Amino acid sequence: MENMIDITVIDREGKQHLLKAPTDMSMNVMEICKSYELPVEGICGGMALCASCHVYVKSEHDLDEPSEDEEHMLDQAFFVKSNSRLSCQIKITNEINGLIVQLASVGGG
Repeated sequence: MENMIDITVIDREGKQHLLKAPTDMSMNVMEICKSYELPVEGICGGMALCASCHVYVKSEHDLDEPSEDEEHMLDQAFFVKSNSRLSCQIKITNEINGLIVQLASVGGG
């Protein structure tokens, strides 16, 4: 199907989910995860005001640099790594076809 890309999401139990994502609807990775009913909260609705959609980018995609707001939220998140991103800040574009992300651990474990 045209205007669709593949994104692989690894859940917190290590299971891989292949998601089909439209590139023509101005969506982000958090919204795609939620549409597939994966456990991504996105409490703030994608405004980079929380870190409940924290993921680890596992593939070698050239993503846009995190905004100051995203960096601020990641500074307050648990289990942050060098490949941490907020999935609400990763826009669905053709350039991220094949992206692999893993859902970050939440809270105390």
